[in-house]
Amino acid sequence: MGLSSTLYTGISGLQANAEAMSVTGNNISNSNTVGFKSSSTLFSDVLSASISSSSGDSQVGRGAQISSVRNSFSQGSFQSSSSSTDLAIEGDGFFMVSDPSSSEVLYTRNGAFGFDANGYLTNAEGYRVQGKSFDANGDLIGGDPTDIKVDINSQIPAKRTSNLTLTTNLDASSSLVGPFDMTDPVNSSNYSTSTQIYDSLGNTHMATTYFTMTAPQTWEWHTVANSSELDLAAAGPEVITEVGSGSLSFDSSGNLLTGATASTTSGALVWNNGSDPNHQINMEFNTTQFSSSSVVISQRQDGYAPGEVVQVSIDNNGTVSASYSNGESIDNAMLTLATFTNPNGLGKEGGSLYAASNSSGTPSIGISSPSQGSIYTNSLELSNVDLAQEFVDLITIQNGYSASSKVITTTDEMLQELINMKR
Repeated sequence: MGLSSTLYTGISGLQANAEAMSVTGNNISNSNTVGFKSSSTLFSDVLSASISSSSGDSQVGRGAQISSVRNSFSQGSFQSSSSSTDLAIEGDGFFMVSDPSSSEVLYTRNGAFGFDANGYLTNAEGYRVQGKSFDANGDLIGGDPTDIKVDINSQIPAKRTSNLTLTTNLDASSSLVGPFDMTDPVNSSNYSTSTQIYDSLGNTHMATTYFTMTAPQTWEWHTVANSSELDLAAAGPEVITEVGSGSLSFDSSGNLLTGATASTTSGALVWNNGSDPNHQINMEFNTTQFSSSSVVISQRQDGYAPGEVVQVSIDNNGTVSASYSNGESIDNAMLTLATFTNPNGLGKEGGSLYAASNSSGTPSIGISSPSQGSIYTNSLELSNVDLAQEFVDLITIQNGYSASSKVITTTDEMLQELINMKR
């Protein structure tokens, strides 16, 4: 091996350090890229040349090369965002996105998402975020993840009230009155409360429940509605119709013994507006009888009027929910995350996207959890580039490049000396 080989040794140093400078420059240029993961270069020596001498065989190095460019998937810091569709992952997981033109699934840590005109949740490049949908019962549908889509122009139909829960206290010191008189409900009851209920068209009606103390620790309840709203033949506008009744009994400590559940009379709620007939309501009483004023602590019913989408949000579980103008919120889908045995084997696709490969292994897919990674809303994960470290790398790479160039110039001078010997 002669001086000419030394020239190529210097060239290998120039090439290796130039490639390393490209990697470092890419890191620095992406220091503000959301979800970007930095890379580092690993150098190795080139296969040495063997020489023989009287003292035995030995080897002479032939330069340097880059053996690999390794990605760093260390956790980046979070930046707060005002958008509820901006997400960040704490942990090892990746968001899953699908190319709408090819259905290819890619992976990213960039959670700057938004809804497009068709209601798909997408990233900035238009790739559709993947997740699992909820069925009508609120359960996640099995199978592979699919595109997350919310019909932002849809309405939910009205739901008639099927369950009514009253949480009340009835004053144990009340005087005995009764029996309950439909023609004079106020004076034949001790206490009453009214609840707004819904029919199948979303119309509201007022149902009033009267409580009458008939004996110590014993009460009757009667639920009535305005007859003018019911489909009854002869009823004046001020007449009320009983649609349900029952009794409540308490022990000596004021706790409810019997009568916690009941139903309005089957077929009693036939409204006169064309809504679904035979409206029946299941009544539930969480009632006590303590020696304090009769009061409604809470009342809950499960009906609602029709409504349109007013907002779509994502919570820290990755659940995509649509909020409607009637105050209801319906879960639409849940984001899925992917983890890899060897994330360094992922292939870069640009746009902070990665593709799975044989080196990365098959992705493990699941929802937000300690093993998959935790999702944070109103947050974005910043680049994990350490600028201080990158600037130090710049200095060392520059020195390596300069030193390699000095090898070339020095070797050139030695060759000139050799040529000049002929003169």
